[in-house]
Amino acid sequence: MGTKVFPGRFTVEAEDQFTVFMIGMRINKWWAIHKWLPVLLAMPPMIKELYINKDLGCLSLENFFSFRTTLMVQYWRSEEDLLSYARSGKHLKAWGDFNKKVGNNSSVGIYHETYNISARNFETIYGNMPKFGLAKAMNHTPITSFTSTAKQRMSK
Repeated sequence: MGTKVFPGRFTVEAEDQFTVFMIGMRINKWWAIHKWLPVLLAMPPMIKELYINKDLGCLSLENFFSFRTTLMVQYWRSEEDLLSYARSGKHLKAWGDFNKKVGNNSSVGIYHETYNISARNFETIYGNMPKFGLAKAMNHTPITSFTSTAKQRMSK
């Protein structure tokens, strides 16, 4: 998250479709560090690859951590870009390593969810916040009298 706070209320304007991808892991057995630590350590090189190579299509991402579970929300230019990345680069190697080292071992779990979103099928509001989430990925815009309600933002 950036450090500059934007006072007031903001929203996001998107003209086109985009893809939201949620990915993470859950530590099921703390004592099986040899199983879950490699999964955890595989993510930073992929994040770096996405930050360095914006042409891959990842627009922005956010990370969240809890006691057992990690969650990363990624905003992609398109589903095609996401699927292309999944079949190449550091992700393809990490996926192969996971299947060899962990497979169906229940020490660590992984998950992902993919959502294709089109304009007028989402709504956002950010009050007194740095650019965050979708606002980092797309057009961060002040709320006006035409976008002051959720219903108005959904119809834009």
